[in-house]
Amino acid sequence: MRKSKPKKRIILPDPKYNDVLVTKFVNNLMLRGKKNAAYKIFYDAIDVVSEKLNENGLEAWKKGLINVTPSVEVRSRRIGGATFQIPSEIRPERKSSIGMKALINFARKRNEKSMSGKLAGEIMSAYKEEGGAFKRKEDTHRMADANKAFSHFRF
Repeated sequence: MRKSKPKKRIILPDPKYNDVLVTKFVNNLMLRGKKNAAYKIFYDAIDVVSEKLNENGLEAWKKGLINVTPSVEVRSRRIGGATFQIPSEIRPERKSSIGMKALINFARKRNEKSMSGKLAGEIMSAYKEEGGAFKRKEDTHRMADANKAFSHFRF
């Protein structure tokens, strides 16, 4: 980009828990601009999680989010005629974004009745270090570990 970098948008904290991370998650969860529906789904899911695990639902969600957040990823880089998968660190904003999107995508693929039920199930499985989102993180780390030999090609 020739021009200056665009300004970071300020994200306001959510009304119930007063947390910016919750708002970012809800923004990823939202479809077709229906933010109130996304908030309702998230809050219902947190209530279900706190009911089933008998502890603070928000803390369980945060721990689950940390459990599904990868710290390294592989990037394709063409060197000579070959394409190498080069492992590289992920910057913090992208890390949390990848974790949130994985949690939401695997929640959507679950077989419960409502979206809040699906999300609650995925949060609980992420909290217990199982489920689709956690498996994706493990696969990403495994791939980065397998391609550690190419890390000197880092750009």
